[in-house]
Formats: sequence, C-alpha cells, structure tokens
Amino acid sequence: MTPADEILDIVDEHDEVVGQAPRGDATARGLRHRAVFIEARDAAGRLFVHRRTATKLVFPSHYDMFVGGVVGAGESYDEAALREAEEELGVSGLPRPTPLFKFLYEDEGTGHSWWCSVYEVRCDLPVRPQVEEVDQHVFLTDAELEDRLGDRAWVPDGLAAYHRLRSFRAGGAGPAA
Repeated sequence: MTPADEILDIVDEHDEVVGQAPRGDATARGLRHRAVFIEARDAAGRLFVHRRTATKLVFPSHYDMFVGGVVGAGESYDEAALREAEEELGVSGLPRPTPLFKFLYEDEGTGHSWWCSVYEVRCDLPVRPQVEEVDQHVFLTDAELEDRLGDRAWVPDGLAAYHRLRSFRAGGAGPAA
C-alpha cells in the first residue's frame, strides 16, 4: 500500500468523523482530516529539524521543525503521535508524546484543511530518520532555528503550529484557530 492509499477519517469543522477516504483523494479534494505534530528534542534540549523528501505527497522538499503526519482511520491522536514520532525518528521505545493543544489548519490557497494535535517529546535515543520521509536532519537550539526561519522553504502547517506553540508557551492564545 502506498501512502496515497492509506485510509483516513474525514472530519468536519468540529473534528467529528463524517466519513473516510484514501489519503490521496483527501489531499486532492481538500477533504478535512487529522494530523499530528510532534516537537522532538534531544537530551541537550535541541530541536529535531529536517527537510522532507522530494517524494512527499504534501510539501515535498520543505523544511519542518516537527515530526508527524496524518492520523489513520480509527486511530487516536495519541496513537498516531507515538507511531509517527518513532517512524520518522527511526527509534523504538520512545516515551509517549505529551499532548499540548489542537487547532484547525486551513490554507485557502491550496485547499488543505486538517485538525492538528500538537505534542512534545524528548528523544534521548540516537535517531536514524526514516529515509522515505527525511532527506536530511539536524538538531538546533531555539535561537538557531529562529535564525533559519527566513532563509528556506518551511512547511506552512508546521510554521502555523510553531507560532501557536510559541504563543501557547508564552501564555498566549496558542490553540486558537
């Protein structure tokens, strides 16, 4: 089965399941579904940052400061967060990611829409990123990441989640859509 064939729950504006569709169809038709974003930090507190492979269905060759992906049909956000983090980082035995907040991502220009659940996890294990997902990676401090935000193409949903996470941690309105 290819990633485009993976079955997803299609959800409404309240994150209630209203149907199912293959991932490729959901993306092509702009059907709202679910996704998880996991901020992964190493033992030194540095953030895992990577460039997506050119073969990714959405936002190929873009940089991302989260690991994650879509939530499969019938899968919980929590289950998807652990699965996606372990897959992309190439580790097993990762602690369960801590949920922080949810928000609705909508991009009128592309028609993309998904409910996003944002998590954090500490990964003290050596990473072996999944070659199908990650083209290159590095661990960066927060200041190093901030310095790079303007000089490369970042996934727009990841940027939206990143700015909400910063606001959330500062006591602002992080989860607001």
